[in-house]
Amino acid sequence: MQETIDLIDTLMQSRQTTLPKRLVAPGPDALQLQRIVGSAAHAPDHGQLMPWRFVIISEAARPALGEAFAEALLARDACALPEQVQQAREKALRAPLLMLLLVKDKSGDVSIDFAERVLSAGCAVQNMLLMATALGFGSALTSGKALKSTQLRSLFSLGTDEHALCFVSVGSAGRNKQARVRPVAEQYVSTLSLEDQGNGP
Repeated sequence: MQETIDLIDTLMQSRQTTLPKRLVAPGPDALQLQRIVGSAAHAPDHGQLMPWRFVIISEAARPALGEAFAEALLARDACALPEQVQQAREKALRAPLLMLLLVKDKSGDVSIDFAERVLSAGCAVQNMLLMATALGFGSALTSGKALKSTQLRSLFSLGTDEHALCFVSVGSAGRNKQARVRPVAEQYVSTLSLEDQGNGP
C-alpha cells in the first residue's frame, strides 16, 4: 500500500505544464489515447450527468481551427498585424494530440449548479493529465478569447448550453524544464474554529 501511495505522490509531483509549442511527436498511440481519455470517466460527477465532453481535433481539421483562430483575432482587432494573424493560425498546429474540453450548463438535473459541472470537468481533465504524465508525455491546458468566439463555436457546432473551457495538448516534451516551486499546504489551507469566535474582548 505504501508503495502505491508513493507512486501516486511521485506522479502528482512530476506533472507540469509543457507549452504546446514544445510538445512534439510522437504523441499517444491508439492504446495510450484510450487510457488517457478513459481516465476522465473516473472524475466525480454529481448526478451522473457527464456534463462535459472532449473533442479531438484531427490533423485534417487543424487548418480549419487555425482559420477560426485567425478570424476570431481579426473580429476582436481589425488592425491585427499579418504576423499576429499567422501566429494565431499556427496555434492550431502545435502538439501531436489536441482536444477541446466542453461543458454543458443545462443537461440533466437543472438543480445541479454550473459550478459543480465545471468542477467535474476539471477533475476529468486532471485525470487525463496525470495519465498522460504516467505514460511519459508532456501536456498543457490553454485557453484564450477565441474560446468564446462565434468562429470557434460555429466550427465545433456548439449548442447554446455548451461552453468551451480549454484546449488540452499532449505530446512528447521537446526538452525538460526546471520544475516550478509549488505552494505549500499552509498557503492554501486554513481551519474553521468556532471556538475562536467566542474569544472576543
